Amino acid sequence: MSFNQGVATKTGLGSRIRCVVVDDHALLRQGVRRLLEDEPDFEVVDEASNGTEALKMALQHRPDLVLMDIGMPGPSSFETARSIVKGCPQTKLVFLTMHEDEEYVVQALQAGAAGYLLKDTPAWKLISSLREVHQGGRCLSPELLGKLVDDFRSREDSHVRPRNSTLTPREREIMKLLAEGNTVRSIAGILGVSIKTVEAHKFNLMRKLDIHNKAQLVTCAIQKKIVKMPMPA
Repeated sequence: MSFNQGVATKTGLGSRIRCVVVDDHALLRQGVRRLLEDEPDFEVVDEASNGTEALKMALQHRPDLVLMDIGMPGPSSFETARSIVKGCPQTKLVFLTMHEDEEYVVQALQAGAAGYLLKDTPAWKLISSLREVHQGGRCLSPELLGKLVDDFRSREDSHVRPRNSTLTPREREIMKLLAEGNTVRSIAGILGVSIKTVEAHKFNLMRKLDIHNKAQLVTCAIQKKIVKMPMPA
């Protein structure tokens, strides 16, 4: 029995993993589609080239998986991910991108993604990772995981221990809103204060906690339970 036959026997062709592939490059979409459809337990039900189309396809097909790029035209990929996760809670979302930025990884997880893979991921690894996500797991490219671990260790080595007591209630409130992906302008509207006031609180809390970028802010907020890391559905 071949490997593919074994997979087909195990998963059953009647219960294929239904996918939507989202990327603004047609050649890449077609390549990923062909790769997935070469497997007996995958079925690509549609393609999309931007966030608006992705949400429409997700709501229409209710797929098992959405495989999506970052940095496409139109709505933010992270906002699209939030909308898909909210509108299709049974759908698992995995980002497939060229971006290795730690901040993007954190924003993707905050948006509810179950995985974050780089486009140079080997084909066999991509397929196995998507199967793992479909079974309720998570996936992250090893090099990205290494970067996150290194960042955490560097903070530990420098003995930077964020303390809730160092922040005022307003600073904690703004930290929570920032970690959830809100902009300074939107936070000003939510709280009914000026943009300069929000910027001042943001500067103070980042200075107090020795935070230098969005990824560190989100990590700190999760560690201190100011926000919660989303769990797989």
